[in-house]
Amino acid sequence: MLVLLPPSEGKASSGRGAPLKPESLSLPGLTEAREAVLTELVELCAGDEDKAREVLGLSEGLRGEVAKNAELRTAGARPAGEIYTGVLYDALGLATLDTSAKRRAARSLLVFSGLWGAVRVTDRIPSYRCSMGVRLPGLGALGAHWRTPMASVLPEAAGDGLVLDLRSAAYAAAWKPKGEVAGRTASVRVLHAPTRKVVSHFNKATKGRIVRGLLTAGADPKGPAELVTALRDLGYVVEAEAPAKAGQAWALDVLVDEVH
Repeated sequence: MLVLLPPSEGKASSGRGAPLKPESLSLPGLTEAREAVLTELVELCAGDEDKAREVLGLSEGLRGEVAKNAELRTAGARPAGEIYTGVLYDALGLATLDTSAKRRAARSLLVFSGLWGAVRVTDRIPSYRCSMGVRLPGLGALGAHWRTPMASVLPEAAGDGLVLDLRSAAYAAAWKPKGEVAGRTASVRVLHAPTRKVVSHFNKATKGRIVRGLLTAGADPKGPAELVTALRDLGYVVEAEAPAKAGQAWALDVLVDEVH
């Protein structure tokens, strides 16, 4: 099972670990594309601060994020699972998983990123600020920048098992499973059952709980139909829609009564 996650906007500090080693990150086929984004982002943030804030869409209160980006090559690095914080990652609670579940998380979880493309939770990265919606002056829109390298690398990373897609729309644009991989991909929405609406905070927290539940239970569904069974076994109410034709992903709605 490969679980595709969005990053968190908020991130923990880099700490005092050894600096980033781009060549050590998982999915080495993304190295060249990562280096291109990293180089331009560092140069942008080391220059005109106001321009950098405008490009990155940062408010005055987030001015310090520009300086942080300027030092990405020398800043301390920590496992991505410690860097990403926020609602989904709080609910997932990687640090409190048992040993077996942590091993499954290391194998299964892939976090998408405007800067790194995608990383595993064990990859050591510095804290940064660069969403997938950013358009860098030299590279253009990051979503488009990542599509070609992702199309080469991600099918292999997906292996021959289930792909559980929990990404938000901006990050889903960087790689869309196609063909045979799409047929074993399940894209999940979390809906407030009484209103059948997506509530952002509640949506993220439930997705974090879903991943934690699957990891803790040792669930290893081979495809979307088996995932539906696994989620129902965990107590979730799931509505599943099989694709109308080959080469399309399954659509799963998880219905939850309480917003919290």
